[in-house]
Amino acid sequence: MRSFLLNYGIVATYLIIGSSLLYLFILAISHQKMLSIIKSTMNSRYRELAGSEFVPPVSILVPSYNEELTIIESVRSLMTLEFPVYEVLVINDGSADRTLQVLVDTFELKPSRLTGFRPLVKSKAIREVYHNPLYPKLVVIDKANGGKADALNAGINVAKYPLVATIDADSLLEKDALIRLVKVYMENPEQHIAVGGNVRIANGSTIEDGRVRSVRLSPKWLPAIQYVEYMRAFLGGRIGWSAMNGLLIVSGAFGLFRKDYLVKVGGYEEDCPGEDMNIVIKLHKYMLERNLPYKIIFCPDAVCWTQAPDTLRVLGSQRRRWIRGSLWNVSRFRAMLFIPKYKVIGWLALPYTIVYEILSPYIRLSGLAALVGYVLLDMTQLPVLLIFLLVNLLIGMVFTCGSSLIEQFAFRRPLQTSDLLRIIGLSVVMAVGYDQINAWWKLRGQWDYLRRNNAWGNMVRRSWQDGTAEAAADRTDQDHQGPNHLTGTAAAKPATRL
Repeated sequence: MRSFLLNYGIVATYLIIGSSLLYLFILAISHQKMLSIIKSTMNSRYRELAGSEFVPPVSILVPSYNEELTIIESVRSLMTLEFPVYEVLVINDGSADRTLQVLVDTFELKPSRLTGFRPLVKSKAIREVYHNPLYPKLVVIDKANGGKADALNAGINVAKYPLVATIDADSLLEKDALIRLVKVYMENPEQHIAVGGNVRIANGSTIEDGRVRSVRLSPKWLPAIQYVEYMRAFLGGRIGWSAMNGLLIVSGAFGLFRKDYLVKVGGYEEDCPGEDMNIVIKLHKYMLERNLPYKIIFCPDAVCWTQAPDTLRVLGSQRRRWIRGSLWNVSRFRAMLFIPKYKVIGWLALPYTIVYEILSPYIRLSGLAALVGYVLLDMTQLPVLLIFLLVNLLIGMVFTCGSSLIEQFAFRRPLQTSDLLRIIGLSVVMAVGYDQINAWWKLRGQWDYLRRNNAWGNMVRRSWQDGTAEAAADRTDQDHQGPNHLTGTAAAKPATRL
């Protein structure tokens, strides 16, 4: 046993050193890239660009399943974006509630003929299309339930513009978020085939008229710790991966794609639990196999706000879904591993996902058991153990502080000083408790994958409008691979705190 624990400790040490160096390398790239982004955006006049006739039009796809409590304010928010020409396509994916009826009643929609429709990618049959000339930007598609990927494919088939934006029905966009994504695309329209937006946690912030007016950290520990988690993932991680053209995910909550390339790769894959990761890897594979120049970019200043789960039950269900998606996609694209033509994707991005996402729960939980074994077998001294734990904490705090610095420099509405101090404290909680709980959820998600359990789980619908933490509804979704986060609606007056 002593020999086994000693060898395990050596392997674990190398893994920790390797992951820490990689984290710091990606963080350094993120800082360097963020400085160049800030310089470029300082001279950008987004309001003038938003009124330019040279901006390409966009079709916004909003897949929706059982969203009657939230869909109206979300649609109203989308129809007030600062953007010259766009359409909002709400795809009702066979909802079992009154999602379709509240849309029809609120916007006085009527059945409409679908002109110019061509089935470019596979999707279930469209039952009806609704429209009202008084709301020329809005089109509602009613179709049989087929899952989120199928709903997005139906939207691609109906979309009439060359750029497609995908938005979760629970998201609130900054008014200039879409024009910022399109500006990145316009910098190199031939090569920028996908652009991802920045997803931020809105819990605790003040919402008014469907917009975030002031940013605050939630007083509840669970949404607050997710704020830190998202900040580290998007600002400390995705900027760096984007700079290396190794980004594996354009978040389903907010992303922009060239429609022609979505069609070329066959659209979203049916029954995939991680459709946002799947479509991006398919795009990488298609371009690399044909040796075509391309980039998949992350745009940190195009901000989308979402509501985070505030109970362990709902958060655990979400994380189990996420790891099922990662495992499904890694298995699906395992032939890309360590093949020269797949470059960063095959040599770094996919191996990183396997080691530090899929295998990480085994490493974390077995490492915790090994530490207990070292103590019980008297194989280490307390000061050595404390130094090891302290170094682990410091690595997490460096990553958190680095990501926080990017956020403070990058955004127009930075957090208050008290919230910044809480973020540092929460990074400690992440290392000594939250990461271990997350590892357990990942193990359960992998077990779900092996059992082919694709249930969506219990999802709580909460309203942005009332500013309370009371559940608007609680239901179980088993057939729809819908948004990755809790759904809320854009607020009406007066201002509220989530």
